[in-house]
Order: sequence, then structure tokens, then C-alpha cells
Amino acid sequence: MPGIVVFLGPSLDRDHAGQLLAATFFPPAKRGDIAAAAAGGARIITLIDGVFFQNDAVGHREILDAITEGVHVIGASSMGALRAAELEVLGMEGVGEIFCLYRDGVLISDDEVALIYDPETFLPLSEPLINIRCTLRKAEEAGALCHETAELLLETARSLYFPERTWEAIMARAEDRISRDERERLPAVLSRFTVDKKREDAVLALKRTRELARERGIGG
Repeated sequence: MPGIVVFLGPSLDRDHAGQLLAATFFPPAKRGDIAAAAAGGARIITLIDGVFFQNDAVGHREILDAITEGVHVIGASSMGALRAAELEVLGMEGVGEIFCLYRDGVLISDDEVALIYDPETFLPLSEPLINIRCTLRKAEEAGALCHETAELLLETARSLYFPERTWEAIMARAEDRISRDERERLPAVLSRFTVDKKREDAVLALKRTRELARERGIGG
């Protein structure tokens, strides 16, 4: 087991991740995976993606045990942001805006980062609520979307079960309450102002991991 282990899935494509950091990459973490990585000799573990419903989620105790054993554990973007927000005071390092939003209580529900994805390619098949929220905010701030429509689309997204959250489904459910002009402009507006906050935070986490590894002389 190399010194750096990263648990990564749909938040960032593996090719780009490998260009940012020399590490051993594993699929989204499930219960016991952090403990196994620590037992295998990892000195830095970066938790980005983890399972929510398919298997038992990563446990708090295994993260704390790894930290106690001297492993530096970083969390960001998805399951990593959730666990880092909960365990920062006990030694886990959080990175990125999503982590800060959970830590500060702005976000509460796991639902914000949940999505479904292809288990072989890790290609996202639904849109996480945090990305929807950030995209709508950016479009509204740019004046491309009125506040009422942005709020309507966000509430519509929240009303959908997370595997059903796609822009197509959201627009279809809300179309009767949006003016014809805005309906026609929506696809172009959403495409122009798309924000992938989970990807952005995953990139930040890998850059932070690379920085820490260099400081400590730890190779991938």
C-alpha cells in the first residue's frame, strides 16, 4: 500500500485526478475501507467520495482510529466533506466550500451531495443538489435568471428524490409555472452558468494532499 490513498468516484474523473496527484485511487469508500487503508500503511488518506445507501457508510470510529495511528485524513466534496465537518475538532482536515458549508451549519442534509452514478465508469447519472443550488445562484447573480424562477427551480429540485434530480426532470416539473420566454432560455442559461462545486472541491483536496505529501516527504 503506497503512502497516499484517495477514495474517489463521481466527483472527479480519475484521469484528471491522476494528473494532479500521484496516489493509489480506490472507488468510493464504504465501511471498513479507511481502516483497511490505514492498516495497509497509508500515511495520508483523502476521502472524497463514499457510498451512502449501497453499503454501510464510512464510520466515524475508523477515521478517528486512523488519525490516532498518525494518519493524516483529509475530507472534501462529498462524503469526505460530511465526515470532515463532523470530525474537524478531532483532527480530520476539511477542504473546500462544501466542507465549510456543512461545518458552519449552512448545509445540514446528506441529500445535498447525494447522487447516483454508473458503478463501472463513475459517470454521474443525477445532479447533486449543491451543484443545482450553486448554478442557480450564479445565473441569478449574473442577471440571467430572475429570483423567483431560481427559487422555483431550487424548490422543485429539493422535492425530487435524489436519483431523479436531473435538469430535464426539474424543468419538466416546473415548466407550467415558468413563463414561456424563460422556458425557452433555460437550457442555454443553465449550460452557460453550470457550477460543479463537488468537482471544484475534489480538485482542491487533491492539491492540498499533494502539498502535504511534499511537506512530509511522502510518495504516492
